[in-house]
Amino acid sequence: MSKLEVGLGERSYPITIEQGCLNRIGTDLRSAYPASRYCIIADDNVAELYGMRLQQEIELAGMACDLLDFPHGEAHKNLATVASLLSRAAQKRLDRKSLIIALGGGVSGDIAGFVAATYMRGIPFVQIPTSLLAQVDSSVGGKTGVDIPEGKNLVGSFYQPEAVYIDSDVLNTLPGKEYINGMAEVIKHGIIRDADYFQMLDQKFDQVMALDPGVLAELIYVSCKIKSAVVAEDEKESNTRRILNFGHTIGHAVEAASDFQILHGFAVAIGMVACARISVLKGILGNDKLAAIISMIKRYGLPTEVPEDLDRNRIKSYL
Repeated sequence: MSKLEVGLGERSYPITIEQGCLNRIGTDLRSAYPASRYCIIADDNVAELYGMRLQQEIELAGMACDLLDFPHGEAHKNLATVASLLSRAAQKRLDRKSLIIALGGGVSGDIAGFVAATYMRGIPFVQIPTSLLAQVDSSVGGKTGVDIPEGKNLVGSFYQPEAVYIDSDVLNTLPGKEYINGMAEVIKHGIIRDADYFQMLDQKFDQVMALDPGVLAELIYVSCKIKSAVVAEDEKESNTRRILNFGHTIGHAVEAASDFQILHGFAVAIGMVACARISVLKGILGNDKLAAIISMIKRYGLPTEVPEDLDRNRIKSYL
């Protein structure tokens, strides 16, 4: 087991990284985060895989627990989904002493966190990420929110969880494409903050792709450590935290222009290469570094160019 802390003074919170921790979460929640009622929010896929099991674990620990699901996919990360979940939370009689559990990937974490931030003007929540992307990036830092037709993540809030529980065992049920999707954020962390980490991703490529438990634990730990340190420096993204958006301005535009058919990590990979090329043109980055970034992204099966059939003008409209 590894532990980290996101250092935000009185609002600091722990990140627990442990294989199999999902199996004892009910007991942990009862002792560390007592609540009048627990409410799991997950998409329909994750609800079936892990939601009902987690609900049973919590109920066996002697606590009331509801499970609210919603249709999976970025297309459902919108205000209509949030409104539906808020109504259902009220129907279940959640109160200010209730605790929401965000179970799932990045979309679920963003939605459940935003529901927690807005229900009764804010109730506590914990993150239990089940995708690589969420485990290494989106579950840490308190960004919550949804998309609107005008753009991605334009409605939301900074709202920190009480804790993050990361169980790498759940990645065994993650589709291969979703695993690669998360690797974009891992590569990003190496580029922006840790050259040794970047090299490790190259040297341990085979183990990373084989989901070697030891290497996976190291990967998750280092990425969370990098993300936590940046968030502790600049929680509300007024300065330093902007570095975490490397590749995301262009990436979000590509994602939205594709009607979210291009996964977030794949779009961010395209955005990182585009930003690196701009940096070379501005004399900020050397061609050798650009070549290393492109090589790493390609090695992990991620794209480096905008698909030919994607309307460039539509991409520009989202920038």
